[in-house]
Amino acid sequence: MIKRQAVEALDKSLRDIMDRSELPFGGKTVVFGGDFKQVLPVVQKGSRAQIVDASLRRSYLWDWMRHLKLVRNMRAQSDPWFADYLLRIGGGTKEVNGDGDVRLPDDICVPYTGDGKNLDRLIECIFPKLNENMASKDYITSRAILSTRNERVDMINMKMISSFQGDEMVYHSFDSAIDDPHNYYPSEFLNTLTPNGLPPHMLKLKIGCPIILLRNIDPTNRLCNGTRLVV
Repeated sequence: MIKRQAVEALDKSLRDIMDRSELPFGGKTVVFGGDFKQVLPVVQKGSRAQIVDASLRRSYLWDWMRHLKLVRNMRAQSDPWFADYLLRIGGGTKEVNGDGDVRLPDDICVPYTGDGKNLDRLIECIFPKLNENMASKDYITSRAILSTRNERVDMINMKMISSFQGDEMVYHSFDSAIDDPHNYYPSEFLNTLTPNGLPPHMLKLKIGCPIILLRNIDPTNRLCNGTRLVV
């Protein structure tokens, strides 16, 4: 999925370094690897809308699949049906409806009833017996709820943190705009922003709740961006 310009830049750099402009990559052997099922489809003579639609469908599907697998698909090792199901979706052999969408089996879905308790059922399904297992780091760090929008993430986080036992600590950010002499961006407005890679303005934490390290602060101890930790 690397951009074409990055490969071309590497090609030109190696040709220059090796002083062999007539050979691809300066004569060096370059191996491309990855999951070719994730390569976006080519729409022959398609309109811009058709190309974007096909790309989004494929990327959304594989983003969902990639999150399911994380680093290693632990479920696929012990569940041959699930492994085969993933392969059938990835290979395009899974049956679809008239809109080209795949219907997930009911036994791997949490039903939506619209009665206002759907989030509670989802949390109970992903984090069963939370307070009995909150002291287990493996229990906390081996599961997660994914969402498509940041505002839903914040809402789910608040719901989850309230489910943990113990006292709650609240931390507030200090937001200010650089070079804003007319105060076009007051702190009250900046406090409402939730950009990617930054915690919310009001951060609520409890002992035992999982957090994600946003900035690399100690690489020698394997603390890198995205590391899951427990308070």
